[in-house]
Amino acid sequence: MSKIEIKNFNLYYTNFHALKNININIAEKKVTAIIGPSGCGKSTLLRSINRINDTIEGVHTSGEINISGENIYDEEIDVGILRRNVGMVFQRPNPFPLSIYENVAFGLKVNRIYSDRNIINETVEKSLKAVLLWDYAKDKLHKSALGLTLEQQQRLCIARVIAVAPNIILLDEPCSSLDPVATQKIEGLMIQLNNKYTIVIVTHNMQQAARISHNTAFMLLGKLIEFDKTEKIFTNPLIKETEDYVSGRFG
Repeated sequence: MSKIEIKNFNLYYTNFHALKNININIAEKKVTAIIGPSGCGKSTLLRSINRINDTIEGVHTSGEINISGENIYDEEIDVGILRRNVGMVFQRPNPFPLSIYENVAFGLKVNRIYSDRNIINETVEKSLKAVLLWDYAKDKLHKSALGLTLEQQQRLCIARVIAVAPNIILLDEPCSSLDPVATQKIEGLMIQLNNKYTIVIVTHNMQQAARISHNTAFMLLGKLIEFDKTEKIFTNPLIKETEDYVSGRFG
């Protein structure tokens, strides 16, 4: 079952045609990886799914991105609600200069989802448990989040996203600043979370895509070259450019 349907989608940075007629159906509660060389449009496509690109001057689009059957580029869409339902985790952990508790509770308060302190406390605990950070943080909730390791900070950022109960989590190279051990832990977390969330990850690490994703999209020069089950993309791709990339001939 598709959660995200992208139809004939184009994006321009003023006159630069960054995404070219993208068509892809992203399955619900699966991990979908987007791979390709630098500058191919991976992150631009990812950021189109929650319209963060709207904040860049000169960006304009055509086509559709439908989430649960609703085109998120329709004029009547509330972008604030969209971004709450489609959470984003960035390359480098970006915790707020607040306590661990206030980081997780931030979205609940800003979006006025809960005002009852007990419910907020329960949600913070539940979110930290979901990212396997509760046991470490439960006695440090009111200490600065900036004192956490990079891997713990990235877990915290994921907890901050899931606290507001999104349907989709977008991850833009979430392990690029982490060491191999921390990367392995974050990958394990993503595998666990995909039972509850539709996850789309941009990664330069093809081994990571092969390890954690169910489906993989290969992009090149703003175009979607091939999209299929991950095993097929890495072992028997249909398109020569895909084979050349995954075999390391270029990129």
